[in-house]
Amino acid sequence: MTISFKRVGLIGAFITVLTACTSSGPSGHAPQTHTQAISPSLSQQAPAVDRTAILAMTGHYRVTFDFTETVAFKDGYDLKPKKISHAREVVFVIEDKPNFISLQHILVAKAGPDSDQYFPIKHWRQDWQWQPTEIHQFVGGNAWQVKQLTDQERQGKWSQTVYQVDDAPRYSGLANWSHTHQASIWQADRAWRPLPRRDATTRDDYQVIEAVNRHAITPNGWVHEQDNRKLVINDGKPELLAMEVGVNTYKKASDYPTKVATDYWQNTKDFWAGIRKKWAEIGTTKSGFYALTVQGEPEALYMPILGIASAVASGEETTEDALKQAYEMIDSHSYTYITSLKERLSGKADSKQGR
Repeated sequence: MTISFKRVGLIGAFITVLTACTSSGPSGHAPQTHTQAISPSLSQQAPAVDRTAILAMTGHYRVTFDFTETVAFKDGYDLKPKKISHAREVVFVIEDKPNFISLQHILVAKAGPDSDQYFPIKHWRQDWQWQPTEIHQFVGGNAWQVKQLTDQERQGKWSQTVYQVDDAPRYSGLANWSHTHQASIWQADRAWRPLPRRDATTRDDYQVIEAVNRHAITPNGWVHEQDNRKLVINDGKPELLAMEVGVNTYKKASDYPTKVATDYWQNTKDFWAGIRKKWAEIGTTKSGFYALTVQGEPEALYMPILGIASAVASGEETTEDALKQAYEMIDSHSYTYITSLKERLSGKADSKQGR
């Protein structure tokens, strides 16, 4: 596959901004794989107050990403400097059903420090499912397994599944929304997730984040807080390297051209719907397991897909032709047969085996 890079300069800018970072907009088409059967013993309808809290995360924001390592647990390890970055981000609904909501994040970046030109960068996506029958758990080595949930485990709870810029999975959590003390807060149990971009691109001394993930709605936006443990798992049994506190603050803003983001989505929504459908198909394998061949930051996968999307946005490629190219990229970087964590971390897994 040849990727036209008129796209190269733009994608290079994409990666620069993405490495620094970690009201409803237009609607896109989503795969019809999200609606899940609800047991008669469970409430059929998601609480309106929960849905209001989730939808409150839509809008136009100035965002601060603030991460601080707090405690070292390995002899000789020096805490790394605090990492703070800033961004402009538009969050809008791409699907809204009674028991399912999907929110897409689009960064709006300046072409240069002194430029008055802005360009869009597709960022992360968060899907919210009321009383899900399953969640996709990260198990290390850029792999995920599908965990089936009992009625007791899922009763009254929402899953949040977070996806990367290329719509590959990142992590999932399960919890109820709390609305006590006039505050809406969702906090999942501690769970594994892949290395964040800010570390995956700069270091290789640990392999997994074990995180408590919390979302809280504030008067002028919302906040995403993280209580992170950085784990070394090279030799099997996890070893705690350091603890980290993360606070991502979303404050409502109207001082930048949000139309850049909504125009991009309008031009590419069918392409990204096709990408979501592809990942949904991969995630429903008989093995209940799927993985990426790329360890850490999957730049080799998301850069070409973002480039293909930019060609769709500019009219260089049709959605149909673009999806064929993108599917080839995804197939070459993913597999669905089970391998050991040691094999995955060593990079010995081969996507051409037994899909």
